[in-house]
Amino acid sequence: MRSTPPTRVLVLNSGSSSVKYQLLDMRDSSRLAAGLVERIGERTSLVRHTPLASGGETRERTGQVVDHGAALKAMAEELAVDGLGLDSPELAAIGHRVVHGGKRFTEPTVIDDRVLAEVERLIPVAPLHNPANLTGIRTAMALRPDLPQVAVFDTAFHTTMPESAARYAIDVETADAHRIRRYGFHGTSHAYVSRETAKLLGKAPEEVNVIVLHLGNGASASAVRGGRCVDTSMGLTPLEGLVMGTRSGDMDPAVIFHLMRVGGMSADEIDTLLNKKSGLVGLCGDNDMREIRRRIDEGDERAELAFDIYIHRLKKYIGAYYAVLGRVDAVVFTAGVGENAAPVREAAVAGLEGLGLAVDGGRNAVRGGGPRLISPEGARVAVAVVPTDEEMEIAQQTYALVGKHN
Repeated sequence: MRSTPPTRVLVLNSGSSSVKYQLLDMRDSSRLAAGLVERIGERTSLVRHTPLASGGETRERTGQVVDHGAALKAMAEELAVDGLGLDSPELAAIGHRVVHGGKRFTEPTVIDDRVLAEVERLIPVAPLHNPANLTGIRTAMALRPDLPQVAVFDTAFHTTMPESAARYAIDVETADAHRIRRYGFHGTSHAYVSRETAKLLGKAPEEVNVIVLHLGNGASASAVRGGRCVDTSMGLTPLEGLVMGTRSGDMDPAVIFHLMRVGGMSADEIDTLLNKKSGLVGLCGDNDMREIRRRIDEGDERAELAFDIYIHRLKKYIGAYYAVLGRVDAVVFTAGVGENAAPVREAAVAGLEGLGLAVDGGRNAVRGGGPRLISPEGARVAVAVVPTDEEMEIAQQTYALVGKHN
């Protein structure tokens, strides 16, 4: 009989053709292993595994991984090589990233048949993500049917939005019948980063108002008042809001009707245009901010315009959320672009000195590291960079929930 409860959590993020995973020990929040199985179903599938606890080198192997079941078995084999197999009594739970939880799931949830049915019912509003999430869950449950499986929803953090922020101004009956409302995404990132920002300021989350800018290939903003989200830029789907790598973000919905009537495009063609051929890649052909900045330095006007449009939208959301919050203690940048692109951070707050926003050139130029302030000493509003850690957030929420049930 075990004298101490198990403390390890396996975090799974199952995409349509990939599975990302991390194994963490929640006694000290250490990472034991991490890996990725990508191009599932293709002959060129890749399994990449890093044994973080031992400091060993990353192992890679190629060859077709036929489905998600085979992907999770490949993951289990790699973990077993390091003595961290799924049969370990140290494993407390498996935490799953689930993109869409609708209005119903407002917190991490132990998965049962009822939860699975509801996540499946939400597929029409998350057709690219929820099916893959379900496949990963069901496969993991088959591998360890005795182990608690926990769903952590991307949308959960945003369920605290008031109806005035969450509802669209369309016929209420139609909206309710088809579950049309603003749900928001990247919720685990916004939750983690807003909390870490409060810690950086030496305050409790309940004491601070924060604008979080999650800027990656997908990008979203949130207004967080006292630890609770009151507004966010993504809506029914991740298409709304900021200019992104391949997504358009905000635009007049009549553009869709125009493309149908005048351009002769189908709904599927427009969907592909707005989600995969728009944003930065649609404006200048590149969705890598490093490449766009390189082209700007060489005098490329198209790249410069794309950057200016990106920044213009970002400024609008900073200003809008400043108005929503009334008082702002910090504006924080996170995710791939937010954490690494100093020119984006500088441009986003340039001209907003009247709102108390500014960056210090020297601080802003520092690369890497943990959470840090990049605003001048004594600034009225802190500007910060806080690396996101969605896997840690999922592990923490999973372990806290499993502890309640033990």
